[in-house]
Amino acid sequence: MLAEALEHLVRGIVDHPDDVVVRDKQLRRGAILEVRVHPDDLGKVIGRGGRTAQAFRTVIGALAGKAGARIDFVDVDRRR
Repeated sequence: MLAEALEHLVRGIVDHPDDVVVRDKQLRRGAILEVRVHPDDLGKVIGRGGRTAQAFRTVIGALAGKAGARIDFVDVDRRR
């Protein structure tokens, strides 16, 4: 549910919504939502001074409740 909500929010602000992919990774420390976006959209997703990214983290944190979730923003050119 969190991944779908975050994907919906991110797709609403980017120029290349088809390149947005959100993966939910479960690790020992908790959930990580990895957001991959087009390189041209990375600045929009992070925002000036990280304000937009922090807003995403606030909204998803409120939805996650006590479980919490971390968010990692990555451009699609960067491969792991």
